[in-house]
Amino acid sequence: MATAVWRNASRLRSFNRCLYARSLSQFRSSIPSSTTTPHSLCAPSLPSFPPVIPVGAEFKSLGIYGRFLSNSTATPTENQEKPSSSSKTNSEETQNTGGSQQSSGSEGKPVRGGPVSWLSFLLLLATGIGIIFYYDNLKKRHIEEISNASKAVKEGPSAGKAAIGGPFNLVNHDGKHVTEKDFKGKWTLVYFGFTHCPDICPDELLKLAAAIDKIKEKAGIDIVPVFISVDPERDTIEQVREYVKEFHPKLVGLTGTPDEIKKVARAYRVYYMKTAEEDSVYLVDHSIVMYLMDPNMEFVKFFGKNNDVNSLTDGVIKEISQRKK
Repeated sequence: MATAVWRNASRLRSFNRCLYARSLSQFRSSIPSSTTTPHSLCAPSLPSFPPVIPVGAEFKSLGIYGRFLSNSTATPTENQEKPSSSSKTNSEETQNTGGSQQSSGSEGKPVRGGPVSWLSFLLLLATGIGIIFYYDNLKKRHIEEISNASKAVKEGPSAGKAAIGGPFNLVNHDGKHVTEKDFKGKWTLVYFGFTHCPDICPDELLKLAAAIDKIKEKAGIDIVPVFISVDPERDTIEQVREYVKEFHPKLVGLTGTPDEIKKVARAYRVYYMKTAEEDSVYLVDHSIVMYLMDPNMEFVKFFGKNNDVNSLTDGVIKEISQRKK
């Protein structure tokens, strides 16, 4: 043991000398010089050792130093094993990390189900039913409001009388001049037409004649039917006389000059106009309305083409009964 330590010490001394020589040569090389340090003094390269122990060390110190050398020689092997173990640890950690990342990735992905879940379907169904129920109630409420408003209008007081009717001066089918005053004291139904009318005027006058007979039967009210021509050029006194006889014996036919007919038509808000003429054959487009006038020759109500005999009869009786109360 002492011999080995001694050998190591001698080697260290040689190495120190070589190290000193190299340092000196490097120092000299930095300074220009013609002389160089010979390398023959340097011993062969030796492995790296810890710091040199002084030459006069005791054997006890040398023993400690030997143990230190043995530990230092074993250190590189351990250091080499440590990287391998650390590399293994790193690889294991990398694998663990990758596995954890894979597991976390697999756990992070949501489980994909169908396009519509039962919960969303039920919510959608409930929303649709609610919307239908809401709009159904809204529609019913709107209909009720319209119905109530219409009832209020029907039952409310009259805002005034319509500006229908007025004075006129015409000639009846007997050639006698008459005015609106000749019809006062009587209930009258006035209809505007012309004797050459192909179908509408005859139908309306037949309905008028049947209604006044039924009114007499049901309510005992005498109604005077009046026919006013809107075709004064062709409806002469004789033409009107022959025409009114075909419908009812009480039917009064009136005609006049074009200006007089225009004036009375304007007073009763009646529209009339000739159509295309072919020689003397033409038609007259006009309003299809019957006017119920009271005994003062003031307007009460009008009845259109949509009223049949029964509705016309009941309507006239109703209006007259309300006025007599």
